[in-house]
Amino acid sequence: MTRMVNCVKRGVKAEGLDRAPLPGKLGQRVFDTISKEAWQDWMRHQTMLINEHRLSVIEPQARAFLEAELEKFLFGEGSAPPEGYVAPG
Repeated sequence: MTRMVNCVKRGVKAEGLDRAPLPGKLGQRVFDTISKEAWQDWMRHQTMLINEHRLSVIEPQARAFLEAELEKFLFGEGSAPPEGYVAPG
């Protein structure tokens, strides 16, 4: 059976994630309030941030940056692309 959530990012009731994508309170918050589609939006945005900022996700500073951007993207005012970023296509 599909688990439904009231997605705070998209503002609709939609299919929820199958499990918490991160450990801890933030992971539980995402699991409880973010849809699969909104999570996929974040994954694409995160990939762009990693590539454009040339981040190494094994570095604590990079992980902290991505966590802060995740909170902005999913729960806040949004995470902006780097200055000068031109989307492919």
